[in-house]
Amino acid sequence: MIHVDNALWLLMEKDPYLNPYAGEIRMHLDRFNDRRWHLNGGESLVDFANGHHYFGFHRTETGWVFREWLPGADAAWLVGDFNDWDKFSHPLKNIGNGVWEIELEGRDALKHGQFVKMMVGRLGNAFERIPAWITRCVMDMSTQTLCGQIWDPDEPFEWTDWDYYGKQRPNSPMIYEAHIGMAQEKAGIGTYREFADETLEWIKYAGYNTIQLMAIQEHPYYASFGYQVTNFFAPSHRYGTPEDLKYLINKAHHLGIAVLLDVVHAHACPNVGEGLNQLDGTDDQYFHGGARGWHDAWKTRVFDYGKHEVIHFLLSNLKYWQEEFHFDGFRFDGVTSIMYENHGMCAFGSYDDYFSMNTNVDGRIYLMLANELIHGVNEKAMTIAEDMSGFPGMCLPLEYGGVGFDYRLNMGAPDMWIKLLKDQMQEDWNMHYIWHELTSCRPGEMAVSYCESHDQALVGDKTLMFWLADAEMYTGMKKEYHSLTMDRAIDMHKVIRFITCALAPNGYLNFMGNEFGHPEWVDFPREGNNWSYHYARRQWSLVKTGDYKYDWLAAFDRSMTYHMAVYGIHCTGPAQSLWIDNERKLVLFERGGLLYAFNLHPTWSQETVFISCRLTGPGGYKVVLSTDDWPFGGQSRVNMDYIYRAEETEFGFGIKVYLPCRTGIVLQKVEW
Repeated sequence: MIHVDNALWLLMEKDPYLNPYAGEIRMHLDRFNDRRWHLNGGESLVDFANGHHYFGFHRTETGWVFREWLPGADAAWLVGDFNDWDKFSHPLKNIGNGVWEIELEGRDALKHGQFVKMMVGRLGNAFERIPAWITRCVMDMSTQTLCGQIWDPDEPFEWTDWDYYGKQRPNSPMIYEAHIGMAQEKAGIGTYREFADETLEWIKYAGYNTIQLMAIQEHPYYASFGYQVTNFFAPSHRYGTPEDLKYLINKAHHLGIAVLLDVVHAHACPNVGEGLNQLDGTDDQYFHGGARGWHDAWKTRVFDYGKHEVIHFLLSNLKYWQEEFHFDGFRFDGVTSIMYENHGMCAFGSYDDYFSMNTNVDGRIYLMLANELIHGVNEKAMTIAEDMSGFPGMCLPLEYGGVGFDYRLNMGAPDMWIKLLKDQMQEDWNMHYIWHELTSCRPGEMAVSYCESHDQALVGDKTLMFWLADAEMYTGMKKEYHSLTMDRAIDMHKVIRFITCALAPNGYLNFMGNEFGHPEWVDFPREGNNWSYHYARRQWSLVKTGDYKYDWLAAFDRSMTYHMAVYGIHCTGPAQSLWIDNERKLVLFERGGLLYAFNLHPTWSQETVFISCRLTGPGGYKVVLSTDDWPFGGQSRVNMDYIYRAEETEFGFGIKVYLPCRTGIVLQKVEW
């Protein structure tokens, strides 16, 4: 429970601009305490979120028991392979509070691998449904719909990751966002085990300490990128078995890599018969009824976060993925949609936009409960909010009146880069604007920055590399080929990623393959592309051959991630600006005792750039990383051996360096 007065005081101390909204915030916190008490009398949420141990299919001493919450049903039956699909031979009994149950005698009444569904009766009609708590679904190829499956293998998975799970967490997350199905080069769907045995080693080698897995929760439409979930407790069958997913996570932990689930609790797939929509024949079982229960832009169903049973379902879902699969945390998709009645489909220009009739208080309370539960299950767990609104307090602890997330995604950074590349000549870029977008964050809150995620790689948009190189990317990626367009593209791909990573408040994210400028976009098999997998894969061979400039980009990215880890840059506090020159397109700053200098001008190399050493002190300084170095496809215009001596100049105490156009360098203090 939250001490409301203390939380309010701490929140206002962090952000005085919230003072005019103290009354509304107090109401939110009081509502949280009230909801928290009604869930389980204020006891631990870890003990409350156990629906997966009660609902669904479970072995007993004498057989099996199956339970489902169907408050709107008049009758229910269990049907499947076990009874030759006799729709009405095995009725469930209503045991109260909308819960239906059936007990089956005999250990072999249900067998591993058998297919199952429910028949639900309402108002004289009966219809097929998949149980809400099912832990395994597969595609029925004859109907192209999902079907539930009993999953009870004889040999349980043997975890060997106990030295990692629940005991370790990256000090600063370097996140590799990945999609299992498209992680392979073949024209098809990759598997959990292929990812574990082939892709994890690349991620480790590339210097990332965290993977964020998309499209894990079961979804019938592959091209939805996993964002239209039907079966929340079932890992996607497309990539293999649940044990295969455990194998992947277990192996990641042995490599020292944390694993986050891109969890979708903001909305649900509208399919009737495969997911939660009209599970009991009503419109408002798990979702709001009527228009409020629909996300107009996404054409999906919206959860009713004010309903006890819905909270129980969603919190149990989070605990299940932690307990059963050892996920180290979650990236919450669509947080803005959860927080606001209009799902964030508006501009956020002032604090008034955060606190108004548009606020979905139940949604905010759910996110607070979710963060309390996740960290209660595993105190080392990591939670990241995908919030485009910039809600204040999103990443403050509950006792500070916050929502409780550990990090928020800095969604303004990729939007800024795309806007600049799309709408302006590089000569017109505003360095102060870039500095602001890459460094600004809420007081006391942690954030993860990125240049591009999967959003910028989808068909209809362009990756950074495509915005930079455009059509010449098809003809100009051989190492021996040079043109003004391609040389600029290679240089700026490195510079944009480096300045974003170096200025990232607390962590950095990259989408699979973008570290080496993966060509073209992401598009899943669909009628519009003749069901092709050509764009739903990653062409790792482009790096491995060594013939293409992708190799240069990958080499730089690897050096960048190594640099961030060795110097612990994201743990050293915010960058301190030393000089921003908009005419010469210079951005100079200090962070972690290092000096960073970026020249973003497309053509103007600077013979003399003064870098102040007022924060780092006297001594010698040497370049330890340069985007212009030859292994990264640069011209080696920066001397990596020369030692600059800090001294008094007409500009103050510091050093003077040569800084080529489209280049970023780092200088470290050395013994003189």
